Amino acid sequence: MGRATLVVMAAGLGSRFGEGIKQLEPVGPNGEIIMEYSVYDAIEAGFDKVVFVIRKDLEKDFKRVIGRKFEEKIEVAYAYQEMQDIPEKYKNLLEGRQKPWGTGQAILSCKDVVDSPFVVINADDYYGKQAYKETYRYLTEETSEEGMEICMVGFVLKNTLSENGTVTRGICRVNGEKMLEEIVETRGIEKCGQKVIAHKAGGDEIIDEDSPVSMNMWGLRQEFFDILENGFDDFLSRIVPGDVTAEYLLPTIIGGLLKEKKISVKVLESGDRWFGVTYKEDKEGVAASIRELVQEGAYPAGLSWGQLE
Repeated sequence: MGRATLVVMAAGLGSRFGEGIKQLEPVGPNGEIIMEYSVYDAIEAGFDKVVFVIRKDLEKDFKRVIGRKFEEKIEVAYAYQEMQDIPEKYKNLLEGRQKPWGTGQAILSCKDVVDSPFVVINADDYYGKQAYKETYRYLTEETSEEGMEICMVGFVLKNTLSENGTVTRGICRVNGEKMLEEIVETRGIEKCGQKVIAHKAGGDEIIDEDSPVSMNMWGLRQEFFDILENGFDDFLSRIVPGDVTAEYLLPTIIGGLLKEKKISVKVLESGDRWFGVTYKEDKEGVAASIRELVQEGAYPAGLSWGQLE
């Protein structure tokens, strides 16, 4: 078995912690959070290390409440995403800014602790078992002889919608060889009767409910850190002082590299249902889905880490 790392982007969870991590929404029968199911699925698929990207001020609570659960089953490491971690020449951009620089910076913060091919996920999204099996196989078995190839897990649009409002999704154009050709960030998507509609300024657009979409689950190799580092410097150099909202985002970065033909992206398919808490009303639906998976035998009733061998 080859080595592969799971990178969990959790720095953005800080705004929801309140006084501590205990305020993360429990969705499992015994108070489990979505992140636990993600790590469980990754270990089952073969991943042998997990890196949590967190804020430094959350380190103590995070390790106590979450990190220590996994330490006997998988190697655990931490990376810290901080707003101030930018080159000195760009420090003037910090004035008035309230949050870090987005998912691109989050991954870049892992450069010194990731030592194998890795998959990136959001901490509060549930991706399903197939996604981890597919990415582990790709990262440990497949190699590209020409240029840099990465992978993306493509989900079916209808399996990623919320019953409580509109969502934004990266609609993907994929060729016959399962290679990504384009991602179109599409806002205002919801199920209306038997159709999936995107509400746009020029009028509603019907979208094929079976369209592949990106849910920010990427399989990358260590060479990608150099691309991110160079790109981050370029990104910062183009920010106008006073712009406190600019973000260095992974889908935008990859979309740009794809357009410039600097990388290629293999699309791995997952038929599993994705779910996350986009709206507070989504929580009960997520908990119901987890209960259903437990009843089907996908997970033990209590996510005991002793179950994993």
